[in-house]
Amino acid sequence: MFILHCLNFRNLHPIVEVKNLSKSFGSFQAVCDLSFAIEQGQVYGLLGQNGAGKSTTMRMMLGLIFPDKGSVHIKGKEFNSNNIQLLQHIGAIIEKPDMYLYLSGWENLKIFAALGKNKISKARLSEIFEQVGLSGREKDIVKAYSQGMKQRLGIAIAMVHDPELLILDEPTNGLDPQGIAEMRALIISLSKEHGKTVLISSHLLYEIEQMATHMVVLHKGKKIAGGRVDELMHPDETLVDIIIEPRVGNLISIESSSWGQRLVSASERALTFKLNREIVPELVKWLADEGVGILEVRSKHSLEAYFLSLTND
Repeated sequence: MFILHCLNFRNLHPIVEVKNLSKSFGSFQAVCDLSFAIEQGQVYGLLGQNGAGKSTTMRMMLGLIFPDKGSVHIKGKEFNSNNIQLLQHIGAIIEKPDMYLYLSGWENLKIFAALGKNKISKARLSEIFEQVGLSGREKDIVKAYSQGMKQRLGIAIAMVHDPELLILDEPTNGLDPQGIAEMRALIISLSKEHGKTVLISSHLLYEIEQMATHMVVLHKGKKIAGGRVDELMHPDETLVDIIIEPRVGNLISIESSSWGQRLVSASERALTFKLNREIVPELVKWLADEGVGILEVRSKHSLEAYFLSLTND
């Protein structure tokens, strides 16, 4: 477990840039040539299946491990072992928060507050407990907290020196449905009401949809999609599976045509396109004119099916 609590910084863009980041462990490549940028005010999601490279990416961003190549820039300055002080600008939780179980939540927060250079007032500590939804439970020992409350206390510790950027690794892991909903509401509140920029990782598409303004999708360490969530979820775009009679020659002509830009995946027996549903009849007619034997046409839920099609080998 890793909790980072840190100081404040403001008004420069982007907050973090990841540039061509790569990391291998022996023969296993965990992250490959990954790039993205986080602007102020974004809730940015790292989406991917378990083992996709999300935690490795976050660890490199925090200096817990160093990349084989590529760089991380914080407020325009390259982060490396020579300027570790840049981490004072970030609050983070990697894995489950660890704390003193037989002390109260208040006592835990005071201990971490004392580690910084600036003195934190009692009023500020009370404000943090209120922000994370633990007001009234400050004096309870942490051992009596639910898992969701421990997650909230971990976020409080990461926030104790008022960072602008929070990095949260799988913050809903291990929570029940109510805890997940409460964590989701907390993250949205931290962004909208308290001005925090948040980077969260998850293997759950629905959670990223509900919380994030932007996302990048990782698969086997590589970025395979990314952008604004509302654009990726454009209601006019859908996935269409077309089951065809197997003919290799047809695939070549399709991929080289104007329809090839809309082609998500192709095999001898099936084609998957991402396109506006209104032009599906036009696509079907074109395929028929090209001599493609069409056996079945079916649409799928756009975003979820799209990501599944990208990540299923």
